[in-house]
Amino acid sequence: MTISAFRGEILSVPQDPATTPDAVQHYPDGLLVVEDGLVLALGAYEDLAPRFADVPVELIDGLIVPGFIDTHIHYPQTERIAAHGQQLLQWLEQHIFPAEAAFASRAHADDVAAFFLDELLRNGTTSALVFATVHEGSVDALFEAALERGMRITSGKVLMDLGPESLRDTPESGRAQSEALIARWRGRGRLGYAVTPRFALTSSDAQMAVAGELLAAHPDAMLHTHLAENTGECAAVMERFPDALDYLDAYDRFGLVGKRSLFAHAIHMSDRAMGRMAQAGASISCCPTSNLFLGSGLFDLALADRHGVNVGLGTDVGAGTSFSMLATQGEAYKVCQMRGSVLDPFRALYLATVAGAKALGFADKVGALQVGQEADFLVLDCAATPLLARRCAGASLRERLFALQILGDDRCVAATYIAGIRRHSR
Repeated sequence: MTISAFRGEILSVPQDPATTPDAVQHYPDGLLVVEDGLVLALGAYEDLAPRFADVPVELIDGLIVPGFIDTHIHYPQTERIAAHGQQLLQWLEQHIFPAEAAFASRAHADDVAAFFLDELLRNGTTSALVFATVHEGSVDALFEAALERGMRITSGKVLMDLGPESLRDTPESGRAQSEALIARWRGRGRLGYAVTPRFALTSSDAQMAVAGELLAAHPDAMLHTHLAENTGECAAVMERFPDALDYLDAYDRFGLVGKRSLFAHAIHMSDRAMGRMAQAGASISCCPTSNLFLGSGLFDLALADRHGVNVGLGTDVGAGTSFSMLATQGEAYKVCQMRGSVLDPFRALYLATVAGAKALGFADKVGALQVGQEADFLVLDCAATPLLARRCAGASLRERLFALQILGDDRCVAATYIAGIRRHSR
């Protein structure tokens, strides 16, 4: 039994501030006590110190917040971040499919996976839902690297029997490889499996049916795919499925819309589709830097709120332009401004932590630093740059948090802890 404690300013947002008064938990002088990787106690230092007088305390200079949870990111696209030109479908053909073909090499997959996960840690991201490639080995590489770092990573082999020739599987091989990966990795560390049809245009009806069968056969697996990202993509999907009610219905008919489903983007959505998502308990990953970079559109958070759909945040690297969930929160604020609404900084932090954990099905385990949860957290430095230091001097907690979201990036992450163990130091 190992007990450690961390003393400093602590901030957590266990509930949605948009619907729950007093959702914010803030301890200007707080104590976080960790036992065997789990939160044993959290509260004001003066209240907890007598109880844990014999426990060694690490003094933290900075703002302790729960680890960020990235609900949609592509690790094989790491080296194609900031690839110039065109919108989604053309960008995939020009930049992404050739890059993903290289993951037929296990050595290449191992190299990129290690760099990718270290980059997440450098940006304070401790959990993520990650796209791999069609190659079985790409998932093995990611899971092995995540296991070494103790990270909570969910991923799966991409299904795309209608993809380009270099990235094409079959319904039969997709099923067999997915089943093998689930059997190989289930229950190991903090890993989870996601059934992953790339999107409706890259899988045949037969393969979409296989995806639904895999999801039904494995109640601990997620469904991870893309939805209504780009107008050209939406038009192509409706041409492919002319009798579908909408894009979401193209998935729904194969049993892919449920409480374990996470759909990235969902920008061009009808009230019917949003209502169906709410009814099914499915979640959305809002990816603002990606949507702006590809010119895909502006996510309507207010529409999702009206229907009661849970929304997390995703960086969506490599269309996304930053691994930083701070920068992603800042861009989400700007998108909401363009939509005529205001995103509160405490709610932005909620979206980047607890809402993401809900979307990925493990809100009982991470996201809020509550007693019994895994002790994943990061330390934010409000003086990481001269401008931030000047802006935050004498500022309120709300102002400091917002400044971090608008001006911050990886430089603001002083340290990242996984299960109470420091895994990154700036």
